[in-house]
Amino acid sequence: MSNDIQSIEDLLKYTGSKTATTTAPAVGERSTVEKFDEKMHDVRLKEKEVQAESSAGSLGVSYVNLKGFPISPEALRLIPKDRAEALKTVCFLFTGPEIRLASLNPTDQKVKDLLFELQERHKANGGIYQISEESLRVSIKAYDTLPKITEIVKGVQVTDGELEKFKSQLNAYTDVQQVMDRASVTDIITIIMAAALQFGTSDVHIEAEDEKIAVRFRIDGVLQEVAKLPHDFWKKIVARIKLISGLKINVTNRPQDGRFTIFLKAGDTDVRVSTIPTTWGESIVMRLLKPGSINVEFGQLGYRPLAEAKLLKEIAKPHGMIITTGPTGSGKTTTLYAILRKLNTSDVKIITLEDPIEYKLEGINQSQIDQSKNYTFAGGLRSILRQDPDIVMVGEIRDLETAEVAINAALTGHLMLSTLHTNDAAGAIPRFLSMGVKPFLLAPALNAIIGQRLTRKICEGCKQEITLEPDQLAFVKKITADIPEASGEKVAPEAEWKFYKGKGCEICNGSGYKGRVGIYEILTMSEEIKASLSESISEYQVRELAKQQGMTTMQQDGILKVLDGLTTVEEIQRVAG
Repeated sequence: MSNDIQSIEDLLKYTGSKTATTTAPAVGERSTVEKFDEKMHDVRLKEKEVQAESSAGSLGVSYVNLKGFPISPEALRLIPKDRAEALKTVCFLFTGPEIRLASLNPTDQKVKDLLFELQERHKANGGIYQISEESLRVSIKAYDTLPKITEIVKGVQVTDGELEKFKSQLNAYTDVQQVMDRASVTDIITIIMAAALQFGTSDVHIEAEDEKIAVRFRIDGVLQEVAKLPHDFWKKIVARIKLISGLKINVTNRPQDGRFTIFLKAGDTDVRVSTIPTTWGESIVMRLLKPGSINVEFGQLGYRPLAEAKLLKEIAKPHGMIITTGPTGSGKTTTLYAILRKLNTSDVKIITLEDPIEYKLEGINQSQIDQSKNYTFAGGLRSILRQDPDIVMVGEIRDLETAEVAINAALTGHLMLSTLHTNDAAGAIPRFLSMGVKPFLLAPALNAIIGQRLTRKICEGCKQEITLEPDQLAFVKKITADIPEASGEKVAPEAEWKFYKGKGCEICNGSGYKGRVGIYEILTMSEEIKASLSESISEYQVRELAKQQGMTTMQQDGILKVLDGLTTVEEIQRVAG
């Protein structure tokens, strides 16, 4: 047969009357008619591909032929089969940062909406390609192979039955090691997450070391090593965690961030995953974002009555800035969310700008920044202000640009809430000034600065009265003597002081502590402080001025809570110095 045949018309001219005079084929040999039909089919397909490519050119989109294209299962799973058939669209490429769709109707708005949805969900760049009906048929057929491939579930299926079973085995931190020693490698992640939920863990640390893998839980702000695993398990453990959290398994030389969900009848728990390369492998930290942990009402934060009244007065103002300060894990987000819930009424509009959005708040518009798309705190804040909000929360002020936009918003009728990484409330003002903020703008913009830490509470199940060591008693006397009279705080006579400590029980796993309470200092911008602001003012000067105006420090607030029987002197010295 001639190689010049390029179309159905050429094929018909070539065969002509030959078809009628063809002799019968030998056994096992295809007839000329069959060869003719096959050739016609191939030519039709080729013409349709040409038409699809031409259509792509006229529409201004790219074209791809998917016949023989190796579509990965991960790409196909991005669009359910029924939706792919309805939209005549498939995902043929997914690498993490890149998503590519192929469609019979690439300009259809529904297809464009689908691409946008996938880009937002996976934080990826995307594109839509024109394909032929044959490419679509081949791609849809590929869905039939998916059941033969192990499904990747982006979540840990810790059932309520498993959790109850583990609860009976996990009475103390040391029990985690014993349970793991009897478990298979595939069950280890489930056991770790079940134990984390059982013990009220906020963060799970899995760290590769020279000869072992260390598993540590952060419970009430303190790390506890709960298990050690053989180093041989590392590759399987890290691969499992990366798979369920959407991270790249083969990337081990740079940080990655992902997340997955633990599914339970009592409510799903999101887990934020962070990995960084280390000498012996990688360090993995998983933060458990339990919905109930953030539902703290303003009155439950642990403010003393006078401090609470002072803060309520400041947040009731229609404009200005409320800043919370402290290190990571000091409860700043919980404080801001509690304030937002108190202010959240039907007659105000609240918008937040966060990185990332960890918890969903009903009735509040939450927006997440995306550095890859140049949606930064500063740029996002400008856009938010065009949305006519009454109250704005910015996750963190990191630079001069964000600070200036936030301050201008506070000066133009908005109540602005945000956080700043400083050691205490007094350090926030020099921090703003070091960024380049002008004192004459900062003074009228600031309403209040909250310095805070979280301290462990004495376990009520094993609480007992104790006698302090002489050095600790001297410390308490010194701190209480420095509480300013202007604060209004009344300290009981020394003869009435009582001190407590937990001796350790099953409830607190022997630690003597259960739960946490905040210790705070609230610096309000008095006229004296505003008048003293200059580019050279120091943290020490700000602190002394604040004390003169009646501010109790975090250390003093902590000792008052010691005298209330909530915590211990050791805890206050640990978290507040």
